[in-house]
Amino acid sequence: MLKDEDRIFKNLYGKESWELAGARKRGDWEGTDTLIAKGRETIIEEMIASGLRGRGGAGFSTGRKWSFMPKPGKFPHYLVINADESEPGTCKDRDILRFEPHKLIEGALIAGFAINAHTGYIYIRGEFYKEAQHLQAAIDEAYKARLLGKNAAKSGWDFDLYVHRGAGAYICGEETAQLSSLEGGKGLPRLKPPFPAISGLYGCPTIINNVESIAVVPTILRRGPAWFAGLGVKDSAGTKIFCISGHVNTPCNVEEELGIPLRTLIDTHAGGVRGGWDNLLAVIPGGSSVPLLPKEICESVTMDFAALSAVKSGLGTAAVIVMDKSTDVVRAIARLSRFYMHESCGQCTPCREGTGWMWRLLTRIIEGKATLADIDKLEDISYQIEGRTICALGDAAAWPVQGLLRHFRPLLVERIRKAA
Repeated sequence: MLKDEDRIFKNLYGKESWELAGARKRGDWEGTDTLIAKGRETIIEEMIASGLRGRGGAGFSTGRKWSFMPKPGKFPHYLVINADESEPGTCKDRDILRFEPHKLIEGALIAGFAINAHTGYIYIRGEFYKEAQHLQAAIDEAYKARLLGKNAAKSGWDFDLYVHRGAGAYICGEETAQLSSLEGGKGLPRLKPPFPAISGLYGCPTIINNVESIAVVPTILRRGPAWFAGLGVKDSAGTKIFCISGHVNTPCNVEEELGIPLRTLIDTHAGGVRGGWDNLLAVIPGGSSVPLLPKEICESVTMDFAALSAVKSGLGTAAVIVMDKSTDVVRAIARLSRFYMHESCGQCTPCREGTGWMWRLLTRIIEGKATLADIDKLEDISYQIEGRTICALGDAAAWPVQGLLRHFRPLLVERIRKAA
């Protein structure tokens, strides 16, 4: 269990002021110039040593990603912060934007310096109206206090930060689609390579990081990489904001150490499963795009990258969606399939055609019109989508279906036979 003194987000529930004065009381913007004075190489080395992995779902080393940026040349460098939080069940970045915006802004300045970027963009989900207001007000405060702009925070580094509001497309959460949208085009993912660190925004070197990944940077540098690496478990260092929703008594966002047992997380912070633990059916542990886990696995699994991968699921965004025995699990996965069908950009044939096909097959099972052969067909289609698309939306659509078939195939067989 995480000690209070190790919490990074001290105003996650908005009990104190989110404005600059309140942020400074919590230690934000303290000695920012001293942190930047460490130099680019030292900052990147410390971020690598901390073990921080991206908090947006992919889990790639943040410091290592920064190290891919080329040395300064004739093209400008850019920092893009992904605040397009569109994954069903995920609402952690939203609370950071509402209640801890200065952590993000200070982190953006340090990250911008580390990657040689004088300009940063925060791409925020269009529906986050109040959050965008708070963020812009906090940026205005930072400019007024000379924490942004020329000689930002007396660091000797010039840095400008802008808020860009999206239009609510899930696909714009994918980093290259987000760049296309920032440039004024459709949110269509791009083929990689080249990777954004080489050719990103406007064809220039660009780093794209999740809100939580950037917001924790100042605290890690202040307290030292060894402190952060000492939290969590091997290959899953530090703390993480978990979003717990669904059939629990007290849904919440909570910052905890990675590696905490899933059952402990639910019982301690979310008041337990509605109707008691024995009423649990399944849990989606990392946002709607990862495979669900049945109760017997949830008994002992821990919330970290390796443990969840070992049970053929994933940490993802750490959005824990709890389903009790009142849930029609087939309808639940069908609803997710419909979401991914609707949000597909349509560039790749497997995703464009396959997502709709999976949804129609699941609907057929729900309506009692399916045959047993449809189960195998559903599984085959999911594997024909996985790994065969430009971006990960295809995988995100396939994995929930694969999880359903992996753990609840007998339920589908019984349902089809009963309908017949």
